Order: sequence, then structure tokens, then C-alpha cells
Amino acid sequence: MNHKKINIRETSLQDITDFLTGHGEKAFRAKQIWQWLWQRGVSDFNEMSNLSKETRELLENTYYFDKLIPCQTQTASDGTVKTSWKLYDNSIIESVLIPGNQKFTVCVSSQVGCKLGCKFCATGTLGFKRNLTAGEIFEQVILAKKAANSQGMILSNIVFMGMGEPLLNYDHVLRAIERLTAADGLGMSPYRITVSTAGIPGKIRQLADEGIRFNLAVSLHSAKEITRNSLMPVNKTYSLKDIAESLKYFVEKTGTRPTFEYLLLKDINDRLDDAKALATYCRQFPVKINLIEYNDVGGSGFSHSPDKNRDEFVKFLENCNMVVNIRHSKGKDIDAACGQLAGKIQNQTS
Repeated sequence: MNHKKINIRETSLQDITDFLTGHGEKAFRAKQIWQWLWQRGVSDFNEMSNLSKETRELLENTYYFDKLIPCQTQTASDGTVKTSWKLYDNSIIESVLIPGNQKFTVCVSSQVGCKLGCKFCATGTLGFKRNLTAGEIFEQVILAKKAANSQGMILSNIVFMGMGEPLLNYDHVLRAIERLTAADGLGMSPYRITVSTAGIPGKIRQLADEGIRFNLAVSLHSAKEITRNSLMPVNKTYSLKDIAESLKYFVEKTGTRPTFEYLLLKDINDRLDDAKALATYCRQFPVKINLIEYNDVGGSGFSHSPDKNRDEFVKFLENCNMVVNIRHSKGKDIDAACGQLAGKIQNQTS
């Protein structure tokens, strides 16, 4: 790729307008291009059929798309589809299309790899390569939407729970969400989008200050400082107390109730005293709790919590008037479930 070209999805409508008029084109063409980019989601200038061949060639010579090339697709027994995508720099990311009741949810990645190194997560073993652009995030959704539509269903929800820590790619993630929800973009409801974070307090406050309307989920996994330190090294930088203070601020500013994601791990965080610690922590603000089944990651040293432990854990929280959901993971047999995205194809293509 000629890097003198400009990434068209990083360009504003005004910049495209100025470019076109500077080349003797009509200004209204910019709006047409904008619609192709963000409403139709094309990633090829030749698809912009209401533009002249000359205009398309002008665009081709000046701009490029940060498009995703599928390099492997796997379908699980439950209908979950995991796709590995090759990016312009040959990096690999993964997204997952999850079937629901006559609709689909897409789980998108926000970074190539991840720098947080959570012990239970396969993505953390990859290290961190780079942030995804807003266009690369947006295109994961567009391609998922097309895949859902091809089965006669809609794409109803987007979750930022794939590879990477979304709040460490703050600007590109928010830009992608702006394009996904804008009237001149995909026009999706922000309430159908969930951003999941390991808990970056400064960024949570920034979200609150910017008045975001999408859902916020925090990967908590333990309300005990020592346990969370051992599971999530990021907790040594941003403690449970820091996260709680930022969430109080977030709830106060937005009126939105966050969700805690809590991965049940046998003999690590699934006992009654862990449930008590969680209940005490959750009394600081209104919150929903998603308890997640652990999916075995080879060599991780962790194992699935027994049903008996899970049931006692849930019962205790419900007796404390907590809102608790048990999330049964999908796509386990193709390493597409929570914590299993590791870009395994990387080894074959790099």
C-alpha cells in the first residue's frame, strides 16, 4: 500500500468536500461518498455506482480503505461464527457473530492483541501490537450486519468484548460508535452497544463527562484486592477503590447502571466469601451482575466452577437483592467464547 494515500474513513465530510471542489467536482458528491462509506459500508470505490469513473479513479489515487480481509471462518455447533480478519499491515484480529432469538450480536475487537495480560484470557498471551482504527472497528460491524442479513436476520447488538481494552483505544472506539449510531451513519441505537473495560478510572470519568449513552460493562472478576491483583495485573495500577470512585461518578453523571462481568473460576473466586465481598462492593452504586461460565484455555491453570458453587453464589447475591444473570457462553468448541480469542491463525500467516 502507498502510505502517501489518505485513509478515507479517517477523513471528515468537510475534507472530502474541499478535496472534490478543489478538483473541479460538485460539492454534493461528498455527501454521496459519505453515504457509501457510513450507511452502505462499502470498502471499494468501484462500488460507488452513482459516481463517474473519473471521480472513482480520483478517489482511488488519493485515498485507501483500512479494510478487513477474511482469512478463516469457523462455525460452532450452536451457530456462533468466528472470523479471523487480516488487516492492511497483515495483523490478525477476530470477531464473533453470536446467534440469538431471530437476531445476532457481534463481538468486536478494538486492538490487535492486548497489553493488560489478564491471566484467564487467551488474548492477553499475544501482547499488544496496535490500536484498531475507527474504520476497522466499524467494518467488523458492517460485515457482521451483512452476514446476519444474508440469513434473513438483523444485527441487533454490538459488544466490545473481543480482543483488546476498548478504553485504551478511546478516541477510535468512540469515533466508531459515533459513526455506528449517527443518523448519517448506520443509525443504530447506542443502547444496543456495550463497551466492556477492565476498569480504567480516568477513561470511565471521561465517558461520564462526555455523556455517553451506550452501556458500560466492567470486567471485575473479584471484589477482593489480592485476588483481583493475581487475575488482572491492571488492578495494581487501578485498584478496586479507584474503579468504585469512577463508577460512582459515572452513575451520578449519566444515570446509567453499569454491569459487572464476573468470570467464575473454581477455587479462585467462586466461594461464598467471594460472593459476600462482591455484594459489599456492589452496594456502592446500582449495578447489574453477569456471571460468566469459564471456558477452558489450554495451559491457563484455571478451571470451570462447579454448578453447585455457581448456584450458591447466585442465591447469595439474589438474597442481597442484586440483579444477577448467568451468561452461558457460546462458541466454545471453536475458541470463540469469552476469553478465548487469541488469533491462533497468526502463527500460520505471519
